[in-house]
Amino acid sequence: MEIYTIQVEEGKPTVGNKPSCGPVYRCIYAKDGLLESPVGIDSPWDFFSESVKRYPKNQMLGRRRVIDGKAGNYVWQTYEGAYEVALKIGSAIRQTGVNLGDCCGIYGSNCPEWLIAMEACNSQGICYVPLYDSLGPNAVEFIINHAEVSIAFVQENKMHSILMCLPRCARLKTIVSFGMVTGEQKKEAENVGVSCFSWKEFVFMATANCKLPPKKKDDICTIMYTSGTTGEPKGVILTNKAIIAEVINNEHLLLETDKVFTEEDSYLSFLPLAHVFDQIMEIYCIYKGASIGFWQGDVRYLMEDIQELKPTIFCGVPRVYDRIYTGINQKISSGGLSARMSFSLAYVYKLQNLRRGFKQDEASPFFDRLIFNKIRQVTGGRVRIMISGAAPLPRHVEEFLRVTTCSVVIQGYGLTESCSGCFTSIANVFSMMGTVGVPAATIEARLESVLELGYDALSDVPRGEICLRGNTLFSGYHKRADLLDEVLVDGWFHTGDIGEWQPNGAMKIIDRKKNIFKLSQGEYVAVEVLENTYMQCPLVTSVWVYGNSFESFLVSVVVPEKNSLEEWAAANKVKGSFELLCMHPEARKHVLEELNYTARKHQLKGFEMLKAVHLEPRPFDMERDLITPTFKLKRPQLLKHFKECIDGLYREAKVL
Repeated sequence: MEIYTIQVEEGKPTVGNKPSCGPVYRCIYAKDGLLESPVGIDSPWDFFSESVKRYPKNQMLGRRRVIDGKAGNYVWQTYEGAYEVALKIGSAIRQTGVNLGDCCGIYGSNCPEWLIAMEACNSQGICYVPLYDSLGPNAVEFIINHAEVSIAFVQENKMHSILMCLPRCARLKTIVSFGMVTGEQKKEAENVGVSCFSWKEFVFMATANCKLPPKKKDDICTIMYTSGTTGEPKGVILTNKAIIAEVINNEHLLLETDKVFTEEDSYLSFLPLAHVFDQIMEIYCIYKGASIGFWQGDVRYLMEDIQELKPTIFCGVPRVYDRIYTGINQKISSGGLSARMSFSLAYVYKLQNLRRGFKQDEASPFFDRLIFNKIRQVTGGRVRIMISGAAPLPRHVEEFLRVTTCSVVIQGYGLTESCSGCFTSIANVFSMMGTVGVPAATIEARLESVLELGYDALSDVPRGEICLRGNTLFSGYHKRADLLDEVLVDGWFHTGDIGEWQPNGAMKIIDRKKNIFKLSQGEYVAVEVLENTYMQCPLVTSVWVYGNSFESFLVSVVVPEKNSLEEWAAANKVKGSFELLCMHPEARKHVLEELNYTARKHQLKGFEMLKAVHLEPRPFDMERDLITPTFKLKRPQLLKHFKECIDGLYREAKVL
């Protein structure tokens, strides 16, 4: 077995109140030292300006042309054209009195103006502060005030939200809409001393020769507020150096293991640009001269946007890949017997070859052309690399994608504090499946024991909290030094995630330190592990498992898979709308039985079984603040929203 990490320090036993730690590892591609940001690149602006010189006429930013309410083909700005606009926007920002090191907010969903505003800030050494387009007025107000934002670029349909905040945002003096502004909006802003411009108006404010200030690697590039599953957002400080090193790490790893991005590649921008994962990927695309096409901003039309753009690089989160997996499986199941048997034969054959070490394009060229090419068309027919991040990708989904999509599947792990990916699986190494791969070339990693939860970093199977140090870590929390002291100990950043080293040097995420609770009988429950298991039940699309130390068993709120529940209803002569079916006692009983069947199949313990479920017809969403923009469950908010329901489930289960 090939091993992809090297040990650089020995482990340490428990000393006083300090827990034991496992050995320190690097990936083999950094065996001679951690990767650093290269000489001559001092800011992400240098990536952009150099690509403009190399690829001036390349398509850079594209959006779909909308005629009579219908989206058509993509219309593109070239690198040269986007560069000229970014320079003008940067100059106009300076005209409003914003200077080097000041903060500029960017509030809205992904679009060309978002990236151009970011590059305009980079050109002038201005710190940009992304705001998720799903944030409500309270969170927007908090971030604008906390980061002391003096100018904000705002999506046209978010103008109302920003205007509501203005009376309580004393520092904010200029608003620029991505699109148009109305006379009424201008007047409302002016009443509280704020200037308001459309995008076109702001471009015309630029001076002819605005000299660009020198940038330094240690300058703050962005303050990125984490969406957070609890409490107020934290402002993660990322320097130019960290972002540059992270982008170069992507290039380095792909150069060693697969095919790097090129100017021929195209990327679909739909994951939130306000999230570090997508932002790093798009900066890497810019560095390589690739094309970035933006979705329409509506999940209902995502697959249509994919078909129109036909990207070669696709990044998603497990929720997106799970939907693709479910959709493809439904089509296969509805096909004829002959088609299902052909698919099964091809699947088993290719899977065996992948396990034997064959690369993706060598494992079964015949079946790729005959069977799997049809599945590849789901993502446009040209995707060559699929990357998954933000949460662990279920193993059965990853295996399915590796076999059927005719593309390399790479799973990674990272945090805002690690400037995106700090672990990445290596392309075409099948033993990496089910893991997040090896440490990035910019960091070192070790495990720290969490003995109260049964995780020992020095055991034969090392398990513990993942700790990091290196060149792509953040530089603190804005105005919250106290929070930094909680997570940075002896130079090691404590991620809060529980990992398990694999024999080949890869890391497997097995738990979340804070998402563990104790039942009344003293049993510890790792809730994310359970949810990932229950999600393998084909009847459900989302699962939130709940328990606490005052109760001896678990209950759950489940979003059922609509088609599956309606098929069950038809077969059992149960009538009613989807909403009514979710309330039907027999439907709830059926889903509970299937969930616990899945639990038994995966050998969950008795106390990990569910005693009662509520079927929720409406998917967990950001509008109700139940999930983060990367689809992670916001547990306190879920409990608040479903409190009466949870109490009812406990009463019901105790009666039975």
